[in-house]
Amino acid sequence: MTAKLDYRWHLREIMATRGMFSTTDLRPLLAERGIDLSTSQVYRLVTEKPERLSMKILMALLDILGCSMNELIEPVAAAGTTRRKAAAGGSDDSAGKAGVGSFRPKRARVLPK
Repeated sequence: MTAKLDYRWHLREIMATRGMFSTTDLRPLLAERGIDLSTSQVYRLVTEKPERLSMKILMALLDILGCSMNELIEPVAAAGTTRRKAAAGGSDDSAGKAGVGSFRPKRARVLPK
């Protein structure tokens, strides 16, 4: 089974270390590099983890912030894989407590006609 990968997006932290504390600080710098994003698009880029990102925007961000891709995007193991393994192995402490995870379906029985 292959490992599931995820990533952490550090744009907001890197902006703060460079003295940029507002998302509106980024918009004119992107426009200087030919990238015209709306105010809401820049806000989402800074505050949320992007699912898709064009290479032009990525390269512009690296240029503006003077950082490397490793500083901006940190690969990590997906959180869901460890939780599933723990639940399957029975090592989860909440398995014995009442809840949705403790319900098990009853085995179907086929009766003769």
